[in-house]
Amino acid sequence: MEVSELFSYKNWAVVGDVLNESKYASRIYHKFKNSGYNVAGVNPREKSDKVYKSLREVPFKIEAIDLCINPTLGINIVKEARKLNIDKILIQPGAESREILDYCRSNKMNV
Repeated sequence: MEVSELFSYKNWAVVGDVLNESKYASRIYHKFKNSGYNVAGVNPREKSDKVYKSLREVPFKIEAIDLCINPTLGINIVKEARKLNIDKILIQPGAESREILDYCRSNKMNV
């Protein structure tokens, strides 16, 4: 799947520090929001009612994920995504790891 094809999906989760405006995840989140996408912020490290701590907490069916988090935490997000039948993941530079890529490929997830 080409990256451009991912943007035909309208229900997204951006995983990372979406509340910190100096972070890339926040910019991506706002870009989706301002472009009319249905988007939720997810950050397993955040203690706030403004973001979800996990994908399963998001109140709509997520079609695709933009991964902007440390790969150590990212692998758990990817595993959770698989359990929720989310198979489209855009991985930002710095969020990738061999473990994440191998897991996605072996589980037929589009990355």
